[in-house]
Amino acid sequence: QVQLVESGGGLVQTGGALRLSCAASGVIRSINTMGWYRQAPGKQRELVASITTGTTTNYADSVKGRFTISRDNAKFTVYLQMNSLKPEDTAVYYCNADVYVVTGWKNYWGQGTQVTVSS
Repeated sequence: QVQLVESGGGLVQTGGALRLSCAASGVIRSINTMGWYRQAPGKQRELVASITTGTTTNYADSVKGRFTISRDNAKFTVYLQMNSLKPEDTAVYYCNADVYVVTGWKNYWGQGTQVTVSS
């Protein structure tokens, strides 16, 4: 059983910053791509940023230049540094990871952490 546990969400004013963390635990052999998604009320879940084991990154156009994704492979942890936050960044942020477990590759989601940006 693998769990992804997010932390770091909260309430911040426009222009502020937050740092999200997501730690994977369980019987893990390796982790490939890790990513952050978000879902605002009434909208579909969308990719915010992703990072491979080789640290190749991919960002949504709406967050480029403001958000930075990084990972610590030894700790099975991925981070999302969010700067210059805007009200439109308000959403539940979910961690996602492709994990190699005993039975092969599986995709996992965290439970989500709320980010609210006030205007």
